[in-house]
This record gives sequence, C-alpha cells and structure tokens, in this order.
Amino acid sequence: MTDPRLQRPPAEVRFADELARLREDDQAPRPPGWALSMSAARRFVVGDERAGISRKFVGDPSLVDRSLVTLATSRGLMLVGEPGTAKSLLSELIAAAVSGGSTLTIQGGAATTEDQIKYSWNYALLVSEGPSTRSLVPAPVLRGMAEGKVVRFEEITRCPLEVQDSLLSLLSERVVAIPELPGPDGMVFARDGFAVVATANTRDRGVNEMSAALKRRFNFETVFPIADFRTELALVEQEATRLLERSGVGVPPRRDVLEVLVRTFRDLRGAGQPADRLSTVMSTAEAVSVAHAVGLRGWYLRGEAGSPEDVVECLAGTAAKDNADDLARLRRYLEQQVPRRTGEQWRALHRARHLLPG
Repeated sequence: MTDPRLQRPPAEVRFADELARLREDDQAPRPPGWALSMSAARRFVVGDERAGISRKFVGDPSLVDRSLVTLATSRGLMLVGEPGTAKSLLSELIAAAVSGGSTLTIQGGAATTEDQIKYSWNYALLVSEGPSTRSLVPAPVLRGMAEGKVVRFEEITRCPLEVQDSLLSLLSERVVAIPELPGPDGMVFARDGFAVVATANTRDRGVNEMSAALKRRFNFETVFPIADFRTELALVEQEATRLLERSGVGVPPRRDVLEVLVRTFRDLRGAGQPADRLSTVMSTAEAVSVAHAVGLRGWYLRGEAGSPEDVVECLAGTAAKDNADDLARLRRYLEQQVPRRTGEQWRALHRARHLLPG
C-alpha cells in the first residue's frame, strides 16, 4: 500500500495494480530480461481503456514504440526536447514497465562525478578491511548491469564531458571494470535487461554538448509539446485536480479558468508573433504548476476554486524567470491580445492586467 505521506511515489508504486494485472495477463513473448512483453509495456505507457489501464503519457504512441524497440537492442535511448515535455515521466514509465522499477536514476549536473555513475567506497570499511565487495558501494549503472535493469540518466548534457564519456565503454563493452578488486569480482558484466535511458533539454544545447562517440551509442528520440488544445487542457485539468486534492483543496478547478490558462500558455509559447513569444519555457508542466497555484490561492485565501485574476497573479513568477523583457511581453499580451477573445473569463483576465508587478 502506498504511504499517503509520500509526495510522489515512483511509477511502479503508483501503478502497482496495473503492472500486476498486465503481468498476470501477459502471454506475448518478452525480450530477455524484461518484466513485461513489449506490447504490455506499450499498453502500460499509452493506456488500454478496455483493460482498465490508464493513459499515462500524452504523446505520439509511435514514439513509445520506437523507444521500447531501442531498449530491446544494445543501444541507449536518448529523449530530447523542450523542458516540460514529459521526457522524465516517459523514461520513468518505460523503466517501470521494462524492469519493474524506475529508481536506478542518475541526476545530471555540474557536480555529478564518475563515482555517482559507477561505484564508490565505504571508506571506513576500505581502511579497515581493504578493497572488497563489502566496502564497495555500487552506483546506479553498476547495479543496473548486475541486476539487468534499466538505468535512467536525467539531464545528461548538464554533466561535464569527461563524466559523460565514462559511459562510452559501459555502453559498448557492457562491462564495468573494478581494478581494486582481485579475481572475478573485478569485472561486472551486464545481464539481460540492462539499458540506459537518458534525457536532455534542447535549451541546454551547447552547455556540455555530447561527444560524437557517445552520440553514436544512443538512438535519439524527440519529445514534442502537445499539439492539440483539447488534449493539453484535459491533461492540465487531470493533473491539477490530483495536485489540488492532495493539497487539501475542497473544490475542483474551474474549467473556464483552465481554458484561459492553457490557451494563454499556448499563445505565449509560439502561436503569436515572434516578438510576443516569451523566452522562458511555457510548457504543459508549467501550466499544471500554475493551475495548482491558482487553485491554492482561491481555496486558502477566499474559499473558492480560483479565478482569472489568480491566473494573472501566478503567471508573473512563471513568465519573468529568464528575461526581464518577458514581463513586458506578458503585459502586452494581456493588453492587446486578450481583448480579442470572447467570454467573461477573458474579460476578467483583461481587467486583472494591473495585477502584474512592475
């Protein structure tokens, strides 16, 4: 049973019942080392209404197909795209379906070291006993290879190049050498089921660009923003409702307010003139975050579901993250573009434009 105090349990815990049903009914052939067949893993990610399996990833099903096929080969999978396009969610869902667990994860960053990828040592035991399997502290890749599991590498391009390139021999030779250990313990060979799923933001391109040698060891798949307005609206409503319930809010979000919010995000991230587009990322994930904040403001400050005025208040912190000019672009949108829309919720949004700071 899921601990209700956990803010966000991993996918294999949140959807344990669905995974158990899929395993029980799964009669299709499975790739070596997989917990589910490829067809069952696909159904877990994209959903199967007839079987009561929820849709968890809102995107192109063929992207999921290609990703699963890649993991059945000896190549790594690289998911790239704008921030907030659910790359991390997709990697988590795939790992849960293929391996039954998604927690073998490396979070890339400037401070990530090779020890956090391969292994390190318990230095108290190392000093007292010398190098041994007891003093070895396996990192996600070593565990993934030894157990035949999927390893997730988040934000790989945020890591220094020399750290990235420590994956080269692991992905090609499928072995980790531990020179400190003698005999057979000094080599850990990958078991069936081991694979690496990495993610990278296109906004980070050029920060620590991957080497050509490392790129050759991955199949690249681009995760695009949700193209359809109604699909994005339904996702924002679903996720915002879930977050608000967890936050103790007693009313669901207003549909008309969510329509205003999602349409505003879509306009500001590219539907208008280039001069009106915000430099910050107006992703679906950000829209969910703002919808959550709108509901919290409405409920805890006034005992209601939230209003277009709350949308303006909450948008300011989203819009002005990277560039001070974005606040001016948002104000111009509220003053010039919003009045062209019809409906009381749009008129309320326009009237609230004075709530923007500055």
